[in-house]
Amino acid sequence: RAEAAYDLPKSFFTLTDPVYGAPVSVHPMWRRKADVGIREMDAIVAELNIRVMHIRRLLDGAEYTHANELPRLDIDDFGTPEHVAALIRAHWKVPRGPIKDLTSLVERAGVLVAHSPLGGAAVSGVTFATPGLPPLIVLNSEQPGDRLRFTLAHELGHLVMHRFPSPQMEEEANAFASALLMPAQDIRPYFVGRRIDLALLAALKPEWKVAMQALLMRATSLELITRNQSQYLWKQISARRLRLREPPELDFEPERPSVISTMLRVHIDALGYTMQELARLLRVREQGLKELYQLNEGAPARPRFTVMR
Repeated sequence: RAEAAYDLPKSFFTLTDPVYGAPVSVHPMWRRKADVGIREMDAIVAELNIRVMHIRRLLDGAEYTHANELPRLDIDDFGTPEHVAALIRAHWKVPRGPIKDLTSLVERAGVLVAHSPLGGAAVSGVTFATPGLPPLIVLNSEQPGDRLRFTLAHELGHLVMHRFPSPQMEEEANAFASALLMPAQDIRPYFVGRRIDLALLAALKPEWKVAMQALLMRATSLELITRNQSQYLWKQISARRLRLREPPELDFEPERPSVISTMLRVHIDALGYTMQELARLLRVREQGLKELYQLNEGAPARPRFTVMR
């Protein structure tokens, strides 16, 4: 039986919600797409559709009020990802220097963010935009904090710059992420007049909350380091096996999304839903609800909601 095979209640299979596919219906922007099999992609799309169905029902009970807007700045109209990133920072009145909490900044602009293992697939993150609902960015929770931030900035770049897929979109999103997290005029003084080596990159990582490799790529793109110096440092990174995992002692606490978890708390605390009733509303089993949203962890109630009775 389907209920047993998928560990979902019978009511789930009577849903009439629209099902969105990839990539034609919603144009999700996949990272590392070449490493993802058809089965893995189908599983991710299924999870995203379930999350969208949940969001639709949660928003029926709690209206999400966000402080900022998400500008749409098509790359064909605004020239370069660097320029678009600068416009976003200006529009959101982001102070100079490192962004303290990118997740909070993105959520305040009306974008929903979630963390998920994504079934163990080799996908860093995915953007899912469906009609009538806020955009949803799901990040692979198996990444360390620095990669989570860069992936979020990358996916934000797709939302801001790309109405349609293009061959250059991944490079453009990476350039946007780099410029958003490390603006040229702000990061330049950290490199000029200093010896750029692994020790410096390691020292800058906790302050800028980006990977050592991202810092090296930024210094290279801004021509603050020679080609030979850059190649030498990349060889050192490879020799020390830092490409896939940078030193754990440099890790920092990952940013935590709060909007979706707050929606759930509003239903429990303000609307009086029991966990069983909330699971019934979302057409999942109670244990599945806790696992999908880590409800036992709690969440800060940062976003503003209006209860809809």
